[in-house]
Amino acid sequence: MRLAMGQMLVEGGQPVANLARAVEMIREAADRGAHLVVLPECLDLGWTDSSALSLAEPIPGRFSQILAEAASKFGIFVVAGLVEGTEGSRYNAAILLSPAGEILLKHRKINELAIAHHLYATGDRLGVSKTSLGVVGLNICADNAPGSLVLGHALARMGAEILLSPSAWAVPHDYDPVQIPYGAQWKAAYRHLAEAYAMPVIGVSNVGEIRHGAWQGWRCIGNSLAVDAQGNVLATGSFGEHAAECILVDVDVKPRVLTGTDLVDDLQARGYGQWPFDRRG
Repeated sequence: MRLAMGQMLVEGGQPVANLARAVEMIREAADRGAHLVVLPECLDLGWTDSSALSLAEPIPGRFSQILAEAASKFGIFVVAGLVEGTEGSRYNAAILLSPAGEILLKHRKINELAIAHHLYATGDRLGVSKTSLGVVGLNICADNAPGSLVLGHALARMGAEILLSPSAWAVPHDYDPVQIPYGAQWKAAYRHLAEAYAMPVIGVSNVGEIRHGAWQGWRCIGNSLAVDAQGNVLATGSFGEHAAECILVDVDVKPRVLTGTDLVDDLQARGYGQWPFDRRG
């Protein structure tokens, strides 16, 4: 498939402007021949922005409907992160929309950072969706952190042939990417999942300053990442709080041949999934 990484500006607490940018990114991706566009985490309100307490919408709801109409108008699959408001709770959520504007899949972030627990409840399920582009797995940002790769493993074992992850990658204001290039942990984590399951992994971050919470003043810096089924880097987005762009990348998605215990046996034969000690003794 031809996939677009929509590395867009997200302003905290500005859903009208943010959603307008998302629609424009969807249009650009479709005009440039993409079959699917991945947009960032919490693109409507901004990650950890306090506006989640008062502005979060249900899914489906007003904000998801704007994206659904854009997906339908431009005839493209869309993955987008939104803040979901339910009766009594809020979730850091992501959806997969069909080119007809139908919500095919919804994920609620599980491995949320402690600094955001006052805003978002913990997700309680994983899912995949069979589409004309392949079987899509969906999670969010730190769900793919090195300490939570079990979530990516679970999605792959559920049949995911490609893993898509709206993200919000942030650094302190004085972070120097020349001294410490950003993204090593994501490359390692994505490569691990990709190599284990021959599953491309794509993460797309927003750009812009975080205005609320423990990371107030930190910068979301893009640097979006796509790795192929062998763990090779296909594309990275530009780094910086002003680095909004739409990055096109061709991704080879192959059907999963092995499943269940056949897959487990194959993983173990290749050194994955082994216990670090012998329980029999």
